[in-house]
Amino acid sequence: MSLYRITIIGSGNWGSAIAKLVGYNVTRHPSLFHNEVKMWVFEEIVNGRKLSDIINETHENVKYLPGVKIPSNVVAEPDLVTSVTDSDILIWVIPHQFVQRTCSTIKNTVKKGAVSVSCIKGLQDKAELALISALIKTELNTDCAVLMGANIANEVAKEEFSESTIGCDNEAMGKVFRNLFHAPYFRVNTVQDATTVELCGALKNIVAVAAGFIDGLGMGGNTKAAVIRIGMQEMIKFCSLFSSTCKESTFFESCGLADLITTCYGGRNRKVSEAFVRTGKSFDELEVEMLGGQKLQGPMTAKEVYNVLEGRGISGEYPLFVTVYQICYCNTGVEALLANLSVD
Repeated sequence: MSLYRITIIGSGNWGSAIAKLVGYNVTRHPSLFHNEVKMWVFEEIVNGRKLSDIINETHENVKYLPGVKIPSNVVAEPDLVTSVTDSDILIWVIPHQFVQRTCSTIKNTVKKGAVSVSCIKGLQDKAELALISALIKTELNTDCAVLMGANIANEVAKEEFSESTIGCDNEAMGKVFRNLFHAPYFRVNTVQDATTVELCGALKNIVAVAAGFIDGLGMGGNTKAAVIRIGMQEMIKFCSLFSSTCKESTFFESCGLADLITTCYGGRNRKVSEAFVRTGKSFDELEVEMLGGQKLQGPMTAKEVYNVLEGRGISGEYPLFVTVYQICYCNTGVEALLANLSVD
């Protein structure tokens, strides 16, 4: 059997943490994977030098994951088409609004029979529900599994123990993907419920924005717990409506309850949403100041989910999701969140 060649599409905070993990794991399974891992880097100039050159020379992404060494078998490649040439497994770790453009660029280059794993937590901006994995499948004519979980990138990069969930409907490939991602500090479980896994990864970011609003208002643990519970309830309801394969057990995997908890306490969506309330600055300003220009997924996902709910005429059944959208895009006051959630 020929060895699987791996490409990571994306090199931000999470992409670089994934690169460290995958670069390590391919050396643990030499009978499965080719030793070299390619990582596409959107080229930037950092301190007068190309970021890809810095990564290849120092084995560190000094802009998005400083202080963490990436294995030397991970090679940064600034040319997107070159990075995916001859690869058998594509790992997607870019903001979800750039997936369409990226697919268009590489669709004529991707190897026949290649498969994808999406680590992207978001949805397509359409009136009907459209998953990022579905976009990748359609554009590239490739199967696409998903990896979601309670995985704050900096903590994973520091090898603090965490778990994650692979959603893969192909049992044999699920085992290959588990070998690619599982490590002593990164416990991976595989389930055949990919749609629910992916939806959980997207929807929890909306709840995290709400949790950040609560923190910004100076409310305590009782209120935050209520927001998390209501958010989980809306997540389950949404998944059950839009996924015919939805299994209750999936919500108790890392992609479900665990990811929701960690994102509502430690993720960037929560942190920036708290600052949104306390400073009065826009999300665009805060992304530049607090994230170095990286994009938040929560507000965009709230908009995408709102469009789906409005299209179905059921937005009134999801007060948390809808109110987060209204605060982010309609100049609604943050106080409306508690007012709307307390209505019987």
